[in-house]
Amino acid sequence: MSSLFLYCSLFVFCSTLFHSTDGVLIRQFARSDKTENVSHLHFFFHDILSGKNPTSVRIIGPPYGSSAGFGSTMMIDNALTEEQDPKSKIIGRAQGFYSMAAQNDIALLMVMTLVFEDGTYKGSTISILGRNPVLNDVREMPIVGGTGQFRFARGYVLAHTVWFDANTGDATVEYNVYVSQS
Repeated sequence: MSSLFLYCSLFVFCSTLFHSTDGVLIRQFARSDKTENVSHLHFFFHDILSGKNPTSVRIIGPPYGSSAGFGSTMMIDNALTEEQDPKSKIIGRAQGFYSMAAQNDIALLMVMTLVFEDGTYKGSTISILGRNPVLNDVREMPIVGGTGQFRFARGYVLAHTVWFDANTGDATVEYNVYVSQS
């Protein structure tokens, strides 16, 4: 008798949990069984603060007395290239901003959209929002969405600085992007 009661209770509980008037909960659980398409993208991000045509410009300076530039904000429209050489083929742009987000560390808040202008993903975008502790060799940032071929995207980006000029602030960063979409 007790096993029948337990079975009936479990049936009622699960029926209530998985039932809705429009079937939304049922669709969400059914969708989780799909296999996801995971893509690996590799390219280089060129952050240019110097010269006649910088691709990163300061829009907010640090407040008086802030440590390590805390609060500084840069608007970016940086080239994404196939190779480390900035003159190699441009496949897209990184557009958005980054800010010095830590008072006692050198860490950026990155808010940017990778806009693909050439190749397989032309017209598609990937949005990134996350912390970038620039002194770490490899930094991981989350993908929070996308458009076109990356609609419903999620995943992560691994960033590794391959060149930095301390006098100008110019840098080249290698990006390995692992993105999945339903």
